[in-house]
Amino acid sequence: MLPPSLRDELGADHLCFFVRRVIERLDMSVFERSYSAEGGELYAPQLMLGVWLYAYALGITSARQVARRLVEDLAFRYLGAGERVDNWALSAFRRRHRRALNDAFTQVLEWAQSQGKVKLGRVAIDSTRIGANASRDKIDTEQALRSTRAALRRQVRQWQKQADRDDQEPGGLEVAIGELNQALAEMPRRLEKLNKSGLKKLSRTDEDARFLRRRGGFVLGYSAEIAVSDDHFIVAQRVTQNATDNESLVPMVEQVQQRCGAPPGAVLADSGFFSIDNLKQLEQRNIDAYIPDSNMAQALNLGTRCRTRACHPAHRRMRAKLRSPDGQAAYARRKAIAEPPFGVLKQQRGMTQFRTRGLNNVGNEFTLANLAYNITRLYALRTA
Repeated sequence: MLPPSLRDELGADHLCFFVRRVIERLDMSVFERSYSAEGGELYAPQLMLGVWLYAYALGITSARQVARRLVEDLAFRYLGAGERVDNWALSAFRRRHRRALNDAFTQVLEWAQSQGKVKLGRVAIDSTRIGANASRDKIDTEQALRSTRAALRRQVRQWQKQADRDDQEPGGLEVAIGELNQALAEMPRRLEKLNKSGLKKLSRTDEDARFLRRRGGFVLGYSAEIAVSDDHFIVAQRVTQNATDNESLVPMVEQVQQRCGAPPGAVLADSGFFSIDNLKQLEQRNIDAYIPDSNMAQALNLGTRCRTRACHPAHRRMRAKLRSPDGQAAYARRKAIAEPPFGVLKQQRGMTQFRTRGLNNVGNEFTLANLAYNITRLYALRTA
């Protein structure tokens, strides 16, 4: 007649118990400092973080779905301590704690390093495009805004004339004319915002999203970047608006050093990250880099000779290194290291589009996803 044990129901080795153990190891002071003493009653950050990490580990990114699972799913109920957290509170927690989530990401990396799970020697850096929570149809361009403004003015004049003729029941038309005038009043603000952005196209639903090129065309979204260690842990991550990857290499290397306490011994990256300045900076830092230019990358993939000649000394040294058997073997590891995490995040866990809007908010989402990835990686290696 004893009450059932969760460990008997779920199994003593269930992922939810491992997530709870990881949360108990974390210093949550950064989360706690973000709340003021005058605030209302809130849920414990340990509870909320555990629930979100377990959700992202399962590929659940909707706050409404998480709130439903907190009622129906035993593992979620365990991590939520039986609380029925609504989707508003869950969403607010995800938006609020940018600094604290990054701190938790670093703490998990440090713990994994102390356990000998993360060996910072060689890292591979890669990026992907993730769609924004925004409609491609709600885009402002200068031509479209001016055309819309002219059409609204014509409509106002037409309906005003009709209202003047119809003196008996002008009420409905006056309401419609008022709505048109309100839309007209918004046009200068939207034009000014577009001009200040310096962009030709600006999304009205997510102003931070950008049209970015990817295989098969363009996507309205963000660039998500990761650095992955040889043992498949994500050791650095961020979300940017960058249309190209050239400017991302050095910041990612610096983030690896910041989070792991030491620079990587070697860096692998595809031709999108190539620039002469990047090569020079990595040489100055004594980092062994394997980054081909686009012509060299094509030659490596096809087994042919480069059609162009390298002029800068750093460029010539990089090509000579990549032509060597050791260089080719090292660069060949790039795909095997960098691409599996993106495969897990996008294909297995469905992270092809962000749920939130704004650069800071989607950055929080990506941090949660990568933190959950590293925890599940530790979970998979717990008996190794």
